[in-house]
Amino acid sequence: QVQLVESGGGLVQAGGSLSLSCEASGGTFSSYSMGWFRQAPGKERAFIAAISRTGGSTHYADSVKGRFTISRDNAENTVYLQMSSLKPEDTAVYYCAAALSYLAVATQLYNYWGQGTQVTVSS
Repeated sequence: QVQLVESGGGLVQAGGSLSLSCEASGGTFSSYSMGWFRQAPGKERAFIAAISRTGGSTHYADSVKGRFTISRDNAENTVYLQMSSLKPEDTAVYYCAAALSYLAVATQLYNYWGQGTQVTVSS
């Protein structure tokens, strides 16, 4: 059983930057691809980014490509999401998740989820 805890959310002005972290425990972190998702009020949970087990490969949603960067530190059991050039439409609850599938995009392919952290971007 893997537990995931996100941190780093908050309020930021449009154009600003924010960095999220997700620390894993209770499992072998390097066995999982990791992903970040977000869910805005009234919308479905949406894929943002994924990173392979070693960190050698990444995949991004078009909406964040060039602005967000996913990375991981397997020694620290942590995955990160660096967000820049933030827009009001990036406002959402951000979740990290762990998947046995390679660079999974679909929520159904993720085995474990964190509780989420709120990111609010003001205009």
